[in-house]
Amino acid sequence: MTSDIRYPADLEKLMDLLKTLPGLGRRAAERAALAMLRWDAEKQRALGEVIAGLGESVGFCPECGAISDRERLCPVCADDKRDRSLLCVVEEPQQIFAVEKSGTYRGLYHVLGGRLSPLAGGNGENLSTGNLIRRASREECREVILALGADVEGRATAIFLAGLLKPCGVKVSRPALGLPAGAGIGYADAATITAAFDGRRDV
Repeated sequence: MTSDIRYPADLEKLMDLLKTLPGLGRRAAERAALAMLRWDAEKQRALGEVIAGLGESVGFCPECGAISDRERLCPVCADDKRDRSLLCVVEEPQQIFAVEKSGTYRGLYHVLGGRLSPLAGGNGENLSTGNLIRRASREECREVILALGADVEGRATAIFLAGLLKPCGVKVSRPALGLPAGAGIGYADAATITAAFDGRRDV
């Protein structure tokens, strides 16, 4: 016989919303919601205001697709000291932070927005390839580094992009082996990323 006892409706709603976050199941969502319930009113209000304003204050860099202040260039694209001859392609914006933490790369980035899924019949139409080709065709661009996953989809995407980039006349490379297979650059530590970038190879 199960109990009919439930949390108040608004607390249940909060738990249901928290469950939609990556890596949060029912128990973790419950713990987080109960912790927020114990916050003082000012802290609860501050969290609500930050979440409510995210869509207006945070967006994506119009040049590379990185997370940035809305309708503004990200700090990398806005930095005139970056090496504009190098363009590092990543699948998702958060992977830029992993590369930056290594302190080894000083070029620009391009967020692809995903990768090919050969088994699902993906043809790349959902990827930011047009802008990539435009940026790779600029006179100052000399090398495009495809920092994509080491799994089947990552390799397929790299081959696909290498074909698209060939007419641009730029060198196309991939980081050396050593990145976590199936996980990608976002899960590698700084030393691994440094070694992978230093030992990158042509595609």
